[in-house]
Amino acid sequence: MATAIPATTATRLHDILALLKPRIILLLVITSFCGALVAAKGNAALLTCPALLCSTLGLILGAGGANMVNMWWDRDIDPLMRRTQNRPLPQGRIQPRTVLIMGITCIKLGTTIALFANLLTAAMVLAGALFYIFIYTMLLKRSTVQNIVIGGAAGAFPPLVGWAAVQNNLTDPLPWLMFAIIFLWTPPHFWALALMANADYTKAGVPMYPVVYGEPATRLRMFQYFLLLFAITLMGGLLYPLSWPYTIAAIGLGLWWGHSLWQLLHAPQTTAQNPQPAQTAFTRSLFYLAFLFAAMVLDSWL
Repeated sequence: MATAIPATTATRLHDILALLKPRIILLLVITSFCGALVAAKGNAALLTCPALLCSTLGLILGAGGANMVNMWWDRDIDPLMRRTQNRPLPQGRIQPRTVLIMGITCIKLGTTIALFANLLTAAMVLAGALFYIFIYTMLLKRSTVQNIVIGGAAGAFPPLVGWAAVQNNLTDPLPWLMFAIIFLWTPPHFWALALMANADYTKAGVPMYPVVYGEPATRLRMFQYFLLLFAITLMGGLLYPLSWPYTIAAIGLGLWWGHSLWQLLHAPQTTAQNPQPAQTAFTRSLFYLAFLFAAMVLDSWL
């Protein structure tokens, strides 16, 4: 374990922000807000400021707290990976017990704040955090190659949070379509990153798909998941009350991201000198999800 080193107030605040994983939080907030906008179905009166504010802040704290607990749990393997070795815990800038207490406190506070939206919203915030901690981090991550396939469901809760804040129910099929999209999007998205960090995961003994089955099998499985996702997104335009803006976006964005996955499928092996095909697939996956959900919002408001 690294020895704790003195830190200025600015450094400590920066480290706490890093523990929250702000880039991941931003994507979660975007998908949650899209869930709320789709739930309003063009009725701006349903978008009350207190509900949106409480659900968003609750999600930020709940998910951020779960990220802290994740880093506390992974403090033994994070020093082994270049991607994570400079985090506050491996560097000894914050004590593990402090991180655990902050994480639990954030989850409790986030759930409490979400209660001011409604009980269902708070339940979704808490469920997402607990799923990420206990199912993905503690149960699956180090024990099965299906870790990100099952555990990735934790990242699919935000649209349910946003929808619940507006409608106070989850009986409509649309929030579950959004959940399914994120659930199926996560494996090819994350495995693109895992290809670039394959040496790190191998060194840390984390059974990510490329570590266990190799890169060619991973690339093929990524494309298979994409095809299933593409079919589900098109079914959304056929089965649910979504019309041409969403359908056109689903086709166009799917072909755009799918092209990068097809190129990755036939590219030379990913190395430090040749990360571009995997990097392109990873970067496009982020824009794909954001713009697909934006199209769903646009469609629901037209």
